[in-house]
Amino acid sequence: MKNLNILLALFLSIILLSCSSSVPGMAETTPPSHKAWNELLKANVSADGKVNYKGFIKEKAKLEAYLSSLSNNAPDRKIWSKDEQLAYWINAYNAFTVKLIVDNYPVKSIKDLGPSLKIPLIKDVWHYKFFKIGGQESSLDEIEHSILRKEFEEPRIHFAINCASVSCPPLLNEAFEAKTIDAQLDKVAKSFINSSRNKITPDAIQISSIFNWFKGDFTKNGSLIDYLNKYSKVKIKANAKVSHLDYDWNLNE
Repeated sequence: MKNLNILLALFLSIILLSCSSSVPGMAETTPPSHKAWNELLKANVSADGKVNYKGFIKEKAKLEAYLSSLSNNAPDRKIWSKDEQLAYWINAYNAFTVKLIVDNYPVKSIKDLGPSLKIPLIKDVWHYKFFKIGGQESSLDEIEHSILRKEFEEPRIHFAINCASVSCPPLLNEAFEAKTIDAQLDKVAKSFINSSRNKITPDAIQISSIFNWFKGDFTKNGSLIDYLNKYSKVKIKANAKVSHLDYDWNLNE
């Protein structure tokens, strides 16, 4: 009888564990694989960040399956490492941005999408809750501002997340991974700062509006020019004239 009770208790424990692990949105002890996202990026994004949205449309089932794995495996901040969380959120931002374009293609600009009633800074495409993370409705704005900028204090994220527009930092054609994320963030920072999206000379710089919108993120440990000089091939003088370029919101295809 005693053995029977032990077996019954063991059986019930297995059933309960099985049920709890199948609850949608419950955090897992390990992050979801980004392999599918990496394959999609390799196939549909050029080395300079041009996106083949028609290619993504052809592989929409694969994209949706990856997004489902993100939605159902929200980061466990107590268990996942910071690098695992950071890679997850950057990939989530980029993959859900691609989904937004794919679901509405063809479109001239991402700014044309989102709520029909648009109120700047309150109701725009970035505040549009079109996906779920861990069972909770979420938006691109929440990922960027409430999570990435707030929890990580990592200014290089601005070169890693992509807003599907010409003037955005190019979408990296590989998934971010915890084991390589620091090198990947350095790579996108150097690539963006030294690209044609900025015009840098020692005495004067014309730089992306990103450095104006998020100046506080780049100047916590020095001036903006100090930050740029960490990655710029051209060394900028401390008293260089600074201006900002207009932002091109046309689709990055």
